[in-house]
Amino acid sequence: MDFNLTGLPAEGPPVEDFDTTKLLRNAARQARKRHYEDFFICDVDAHHYETEALPEILEYMDDLVLRHLGVSSGNVGRSGLIPSVIGSQDMAGRVTRYPGRRHETVPETPHRDITLTRRWMDALGVDMACLFPTPMLTLATHPQSDVEVAMARAYNRWLCERILEEDPRICSMLYLPLNEPHEAERIVEEFGERRGVVGFLSTGYLKRPVHDNANMRVYAMLEERGMPLGFHAVYHWGDTSLAQLNRFISVHALGFTFCNILHMTNWLMNGMPERFPKLKTIWIESGLAWIPFVMQRLDNEYMMRTSEAPLLKRKPSEYMREMYYSSQPMEMVDNREALEVTFKMINAETQLLYSSDYPHWDMDLPSTIYDLPFLSEQSKRDILGGNAQKLFNIEPLLADWKVEARAAGPGSGVRQDSRV
Repeated sequence: MDFNLTGLPAEGPPVEDFDTTKLLRNAARQARKRHYEDFFICDVDAHHYETEALPEILEYMDDLVLRHLGVSSGNVGRSGLIPSVIGSQDMAGRVTRYPGRRHETVPETPHRDITLTRRWMDALGVDMACLFPTPMLTLATHPQSDVEVAMARAYNRWLCERILEEDPRICSMLYLPLNEPHEAERIVEEFGERRGVVGFLSTGYLKRPVHDNANMRVYAMLEERGMPLGFHAVYHWGDTSLAQLNRFISVHALGFTFCNILHMTNWLMNGMPERFPKLKTIWIESGLAWIPFVMQRLDNEYMMRTSEAPLLKRKPSEYMREMYYSSQPMEMVDNREALEVTFKMINAETQLLYSSDYPHWDMDLPSTIYDLPFLSEQSKRDILGGNAQKLFNIEPLLADWKVEARAAGPGSGVRQDSRV
């Protein structure tokens, strides 16, 4: 019988037997074989399926009409609160990580999402994770702006109170409804000091460009607070530029990159790095291959038409080398030399952040970084956790099994989680 990386038969387990710990047992063996207990690992892009907790989230919604709509529908797809997505990332049962989790047994406490998140974190060797929603990543495309705002605020309240307050190993960059800048300002004010909030997140395709003047107060607020702004990519098959594609694989390959290419180009050519020089930006879930392309393309255009980007004092690529990037999905199928050049071009030692994108079908284990032969030991440690620790200004905690492995002493300046 064939086995995959999860350690389970290739055809997958029956859903009634679903268990994250068993599912990831080979990944857990790999983590221990590589002695991940010796250093801190932070996953800057991991996901849960927040819609499984929709009844809880709706308790935090101020709009009573929308709350009643969600409760009465009994189904996210019928509620109209989150846009329907054309195309599916489902793998026809070959990847069971997210469809099976609905059937996984957990204790009454702590919250179900905390238990499930800790199980995969401990298996992969991840110490802290920045948790993001999944269906809500398309919320920015909702035709009703009041629905986006209401869902964003309700989700952020629920996440802070039910998840982040209860587990110090889980943090998040909260959903920021940039389509309504005044509401985005309110969210920064309301949640900027909450426990576990390490920044704010813009998701997917927006209705107004990122350089729109209406957004400037939001950026100023984030810069003043020293909180990074993340741009989490997502595909949108309904976008006119992608509508000509006839395969999901095509939309997934181009959509996730084009989304951030668009925002990055507007961000640079309209001088946002000069207007907000202390505002740190993170470009999430677009892989890395697009970055050298944009660097070279924009530099070439800029050097011939500098008058069209009058706010810039340096070439676009120089600003891009000071930005942060999440690693997943890291394109390294055959050409290791190209990947090494990419790392050099983006100053990966200080600017790259490890991300798994768990539990999605194209997730990356920490070994994706740890096994790269051209990285020094220190660079591996920085990319896997050190860079995120500095960026988010977090005090690192250890995974449960690492606490046990290092019971003789904390070592390396990493604090043990006294709650385990």
